[in-house]
Amino acid sequence: MAANSNERNTGAAATGSGTRTILTTMPEVRESSLKVAKSAQRLLSIFTHDLEPLIYGEEPFLEAIKRLVLARSYAKVRVLLADPSRAMADNNRFLGLARRLTSCIDLRAMSVDYAASAGAFIIADDKALVYRLQADRWDGISDMNDPAVVRKYLNFFDEVWQTSMQESRMRQMLM
Repeated sequence: MAANSNERNTGAAATGSGTRTILTTMPEVRESSLKVAKSAQRLLSIFTHDLEPLIYGEEPFLEAIKRLVLARSYAKVRVLLADPSRAMADNNRFLGLARRLTSCIDLRAMSVDYAASAGAFIIADDKALVYRLQADRWDGISDMNDPAVVRKYLNFFDEVWQTSMQESRMRQMLM
């Protein structure tokens, strides 16, 4: 049964890059997010409502983050949260890692202008992406090599990043 699921999702959509995959389940999103994280060489950008523990709190994902930032002194992980209070209330494991690696992992609360954004995504460098149109659903896409599409979402991330503030309660918790 898993083989059928994998076969269904390995077909590339007509994107020109040949690496786009359609995602429909949480395990597919988790696996694709891990693959994107492992592909990062210098920058990982995460746009999420609450640091979804089923994706970003899993040990393989946390290990990929540790490998990225500890192997490269210039590597950075940026996280934009729409609802940081939920991540803190859930004692999210990603926050525990961020507490230990404060110089490598930057967390910000989205400004109110963007906090209602419905989507969620993770971007590695300027190349790979997992994107979900609605953060409360698992339907989305993964593409490991589509710089044009990734650039669009990275520009949006950067715009939100610039208008967002570091969450003081979260920063206090991390210290």
